[in-house]
Amino acid sequence: MSREPPPGEEEAPGGGGGGGGGGRAGEGGCYLALCARPVHFEKANPVNCVFFDEANKQVFAVRSGGATGVVVKGLEDRNPISFRMEDKGEVKCIKFSLGNKILAVQRTLKSVDFLNFIPDSPQLEYTQECKTKNANILGFCWTSSTEIVFITDQGIEFYQVLPEKRSLKLLKNQSINVNWYMYCPESSVILLSTTVLGNVLQPFYFKSGTMSKLSKFEIELPAAPKSSKLSLSERDIAMATIEGSCKKTHILKLNRTGKFALNVVDNLVVVHHQDTETSVIFDIKLKGEFDGSTTIHQFVLPPRSIQPYQIPVAGPASVTSQAPVPCKLYSSSWIVFQPDIIISASEGYLWSLQVKLEPVVNLLLDKGKLMDFLLQRKECKMVILSVCSQMLSEPERGSLSVIATVFDKLNHEYKKYLEAEQSYTMVVEAGLSRSNPLLKRPVRTQAVIDQSDMYTHVLSVFTEKKEAPHKFTIAVLMEYIRSLNQFQIAVQHYLYELVIKTLVQHNLFYMLHQFLQYHVLSDSKPLACLLLSLESIYPPAHQLSLDMLKRLSTANDEIVEVLLSKHQVLAALRFIRGIGGHDSISARKFLDAAKQAEDDMLFYTIFRFFEQRNQRLRGNPSFTPGEHCEEHVTFFKQVFGEQALMKPTTF
Repeated sequence: MSREPPPGEEEAPGGGGGGGGGGRAGEGGCYLALCARPVHFEKANPVNCVFFDEANKQVFAVRSGGATGVVVKGLEDRNPISFRMEDKGEVKCIKFSLGNKILAVQRTLKSVDFLNFIPDSPQLEYTQECKTKNANILGFCWTSSTEIVFITDQGIEFYQVLPEKRSLKLLKNQSINVNWYMYCPESSVILLSTTVLGNVLQPFYFKSGTMSKLSKFEIELPAAPKSSKLSLSERDIAMATIEGSCKKTHILKLNRTGKFALNVVDNLVVVHHQDTETSVIFDIKLKGEFDGSTTIHQFVLPPRSIQPYQIPVAGPASVTSQAPVPCKLYSSSWIVFQPDIIISASEGYLWSLQVKLEPVVNLLLDKGKLMDFLLQRKECKMVILSVCSQMLSEPERGSLSVIATVFDKLNHEYKKYLEAEQSYTMVVEAGLSRSNPLLKRPVRTQAVIDQSDMYTHVLSVFTEKKEAPHKFTIAVLMEYIRSLNQFQIAVQHYLYELVIKTLVQHNLFYMLHQFLQYHVLSDSKPLACLLLSLESIYPPAHQLSLDMLKRLSTANDEIVEVLLSKHQVLAALRFIRGIGGHDSISARKFLDAAKQAEDDMLFYTIFRFFEQRNQRLRGNPSFTPGEHCEEHVTFFKQVFGEQALMKPTTF
């Protein structure tokens, strides 16, 4: 397996030396797994050389220097790229530009060859030699679809590739003695190892045709070197991007010795330990021990092996009935690339490493720490909602203080998003967004658990189960509302409705009265309508509702519309009578709503009310043509018979 740089390296996963070990940790609760659909490539052998491009995450299998074929595969690529090229000597390094339009191949220490993969472009190679005399090319990195950096032992050369002219243009170069280099494609930073000991690192940043020299820094060596020779090698360093500013040094305490390798997955640092065949994870976003300059972290979860993986047996259908072969985990042929790639050269597989969040729930028992951990993960929403449901149910029911802590952590994230969204909206509405091109709409991550999520997946399900004592149920609902109020988040009416329905189910009308009287439940139209509908089982609800509507100064027509839309036809009629507006309301609107409710007795009651109104106002129960109630009169006759129509009363 060839690793770049330097070409041709094979290594066990990791860098440090040393002995030690310890027993293999239990398999239970594996929180790391290899992806289900790996890239399968031809194994490395004397005829077939294998290379990995860290920028495009592609594996190149080069047979006979390319003369008998090159096959390029990536995790995201649905169709492999296959081609042949002339065998012009041993391939040291091979990579596509971003977008796979131009191929670069290094065969000598002095030059790099290029081949266009652009439709209607001639398949002719062109070559670029390094500019610095007597320099040897250590390797190269594509920083865009047409920009490439040569790293030599005497510096770096930044070029623009002009595919249509089949030539390169030097943009910038920098002289510096280089031992080895490392590239992080996610941040477009190349790190150069300089000085005799190799422990002074010089980063360069590339963006849109520019090269910027960043501040160099020194890596402290564990012991004073006995001789002036290279003491820090590339296998001692890993480069990856962790989201969020990391302005201080973090030390990860491994508490073991031996060979280690690092991956970064979902903003977690994963450390693999070959001797014990286990891995541990660190989250530098969580609090550690801070000594004023450095934060020391212990691993978040106990060591576990990567989940066992079965390699399917390849071959004709008649043969593939054989059982899959277990993959040798933590094999000496494994090579680890950043951020999350593991390659087995001996078996011909490339995997991405994945973090499984479900097993973490049973390994991090402190719910507060568990939430801190989960809220930083990309695919966290459904796991968090599941944890919330579990902590409200037996046998894992938590105390109210624990539940309050979880609600507060969720609403802290929710509030941060709402504030960012509000700030963005204000800037856009003020017309300032044009002067600030870097302004972007806040991204709603899965860590934003809003009221709708909690209502749908947790609270409504919890109240429907009716497993918990009703006092606990109400306390949980009120705790969530308290948390929302604490973060000054407007509480949605459906949460108040859930509280009211729960109180009514348990006949806790005195508590409902108190909640309304002391404004624990905030006024809203939907809440007032719900109270109106409760009049039949709790008569004071009618007056409570009217008081609320008066406080809201809501238009009476709107309230009637809301009640009718909820099929609360009688409640709407009672309300309109309560405010003295029943003589002017539209009979047809109420009869339409009553008919839609598909309740014949309700229709009869509403129809009779308007007949009586007609009799009282006009001396005749019949509807006038202008009221457009003919279809309702016909329907009434069909259901109840013509004799049921009210007869005019004469005095």
